[in-house]
Amino acid sequence: MKLNDAVFGAIFVLLGAVLLVHVQKFPMIPGQQVGPALFPGSIGAGIVICGLLLIVSGLRHRASQPWFVPDEWTRSARHVVAILAVIGAAVAYIYLADILGFLIVGTLVLFVLFVIFGVRPGLAAIVAVASAFVIWYAFYKLLRVPLPWGVLTPWAF
Repeated sequence: MKLNDAVFGAIFVLLGAVLLVHVQKFPMIPGQQVGPALFPGSIGAGIVICGLLLIVSGLRHRASQPWFVPDEWTRSARHVVAILAVIGAAVAYIYLADILGFLIVGTLVLFVLFVIFGVRPGLAAIVAVASAFVIWYAFYKLLRVPLPWGVLTPWAF
């Protein structure tokens, strides 16, 4: 799928502007000339500038390049479902992880994605459980990232 540079530029300008607005809410550190908003604000400004350059480039080449050119995969229901499933899995994790916990949601998300991508359900279940535990161990135990326990909080260690 090919999008005109102006489309991506507009998206980058919007994201950069949202970032710039958001960092204004960061608290200032007393006695410091720079605060925690300096670095992310600089990144946001850079994103806006790059987005504007992409818009100019896209508008300059608009006559030779259409706004949107779909690829073959966009006409395949299987591929469209797969991409929507990945997006849905991310949204499901965001909303369910604190309620059910990482181990449960991670296992369910991996299982569903494996099945959608063509893995046999039995193998998908085994790999999903094993993968969720390996990821949990790597992040929770080794890297000390606080993953949510959800309904498993009484058994947290």
